[in-house]
Amino acid sequence: MTYLFIFGLGYSAKWIRAEAESAGYIVEGTGRGGTVSFDDDAAVTAALARASHVLSSVPPDGESDPVLDRYGAQLDHTWLGYLSSTGVYGDAGGAWVDESAPTGHGRRSARAEMDGRWLDRGARVFRLPGIYGPGRSAFDRIREGRAKRIDMPGQVFSRVHVADIARGVIAGFVAPPGAYNLADDLPCSQNRLIEEACAIMDAPLPPLQSLEEANLSPMARGFYAENRRVANGKAKRVLGWRPQYPDYRSGLRGIAES
Repeated sequence: MTYLFIFGLGYSAKWIRAEAESAGYIVEGTGRGGTVSFDDDAAVTAALARASHVLSSVPPDGESDPVLDRYGAQLDHTWLGYLSSTGVYGDAGGAWVDESAPTGHGRRSARAEMDGRWLDRGARVFRLPGIYGPGRSAFDRIREGRAKRIDMPGQVFSRVHVADIARGVIAGFVAPPGAYNLADDLPCSQNRLIEEACAIMDAPLPPLQSLEEANLSPMARGFYAENRRVANGKAKRVLGWRPQYPDYRSGLRGIAES
């Protein structure tokens, strides 16, 4: 049997686990939905010895990578994977970025450093933009009164449905090492996403506000400080990956229908 071990079974990794299991893999992992405690060195060591594939979805902790720092010496597997962020590209002024774009000059400097460390180990590094899906979408923000429309003309974001992340990672099992952007085909403003979700729900639109009026958290303000479109051509060419939800409209409809 083929074993996949996942460090950090959170929202996206649970979808990856389900996709891998449907492909015949036995999956173990740490995290909220895991079978092994991250701090149980003996159990993790035993699981890593069984694994043919190892994936980490654990984000940096300050300036360090918890997985590499604790278990890096044991990660000699032929297939390594890492869930990174397209935030490593920083602000591009709304321009398109692909995997050849420089990294490390944005607000995600620690993430960019860990991204590089995993690449140096020969991992498949999946760079992810805004992640959404069932239970984590514009619908939920609207229901909870957290949806915002910010008056920032020209501001765009890329995003990806969590199901397409799972399919991309599984496609990466037979791909060469390197970085891969997993993003949909249609970057758009956050306002357009909220407006589409409101139309589907027949809900009133949140008011259009300035960035100051919106009283966003520091993390959310950082989100709006960067403007870029993420190209997915390499994932399509090399992984043979095609998003099931190529734009926010199809993604929202899929959530609503489910």
